[in-house]
Amino acid sequence: MTRTTLTALLLTMPLAAQAQETLNFYNWSDYIAEDTIPNFEAETGIDVSYDVFDSNEVVEARMLTGSTGYDLVVPSLEFMARQAQAGVFQPIDTSKISNYGNLDPEIMRIIATNDANNTYGVPWMMYSVGPGYNTAMVTERLGAEADLDTWDMVFDPANAERLADCGIALLDSPSEIVGAALNYLGLDPNSEDTADLEQAIELLNGIRPHIRYFHSSQYINDLANGDICVSVGYSGDILQAQDRAVEAGNGVEITYTIPREGALLGFDMMAIPADAPNPDAAHAFIDYFLRPEVTAAVSDAVFYANANKAATPLVSDEVRNDPGIYPPEETVAKMYTPTPKSARFDRALTRAWTTLKTGR
Repeated sequence: MTRTTLTALLLTMPLAAQAQETLNFYNWSDYIAEDTIPNFEAETGIDVSYDVFDSNEVVEARMLTGSTGYDLVVPSLEFMARQAQAGVFQPIDTSKISNYGNLDPEIMRIIATNDANNTYGVPWMMYSVGPGYNTAMVTERLGAEADLDTWDMVFDPANAERLADCGIALLDSPSEIVGAALNYLGLDPNSEDTADLEQAIELLNGIRPHIRYFHSSQYINDLANGDICVSVGYSGDILQAQDRAVEAGNGVEITYTIPREGALLGFDMMAIPADAPNPDAAHAFIDYFLRPEVTAAVSDAVFYANANKAATPLVSDEVRNDPGIYPPEETVAKMYTPTPKSARFDRALTRAWTTLKTGR
């Protein structure tokens, strides 16, 4: 074949055949159905490079350095809002998302309090943060009559001491754990008052000797295997641990509760970096994800609620009727949504958290 003939052939080939399109996707660990990406790739011809993280602080540090190479990332709402103010993300082009109308208007209204006019993000999943526990281990140590739908199980030093031998884990997430401590103390969970932060850290220092580790994903398998007995974690992660224990048939029974004092109600958001190499691929994936059957399959796989009103009827009864995933109105009324924090407070929070974890 001559060079002229080869050139002519290349010019007539479809663009996708000449250069494979790629979506670089950065998401939380254990947060997608097994067939979501393969089905998207097969349908669109877009290859997906999929990386994972396990804390907002990790993804924020990476995003603020710029030039990450990602087309789509999934930070929590309050972090996305702060990063958007710093110019990290580009506006979502809803004209490229034919399924955007499937989103629940009431949920989008709540999200808009942190993302004005729903400019920068599209909800991936909703979650709460609370204690998951090994029912048998905790009952054995705290007694059959123990009250287990309260933060007292973790934040009361006497209870934490009784549970220390079977293992307590906390999320390695200062904003979420400190927020829970503030709420437990009857303070504003979104407070940036230094005195309030000191009270929350004092509470956490009281249970620190009884905490086995701080981690934002290890607890899933450890709960499922019976290696720890309590973890303050993300609702879906704990319910995944519950499911893994059932599949393993190891006799471990895991329970997740939203404490009666209230808990964080959060939203993880799909957002497109301002310097995304392929924003069209990101929009294509968002549109694909918002198909009711795709969103419902992810909810069923990861045990998290979604914001897609058209998907809700397709979610399995097991997931849709679980109050730990879709909490009833009276529970939601006691929950709080985190807000973006100032850089000044964030520095103070990071220092206090580091001191708490290291004991120095």
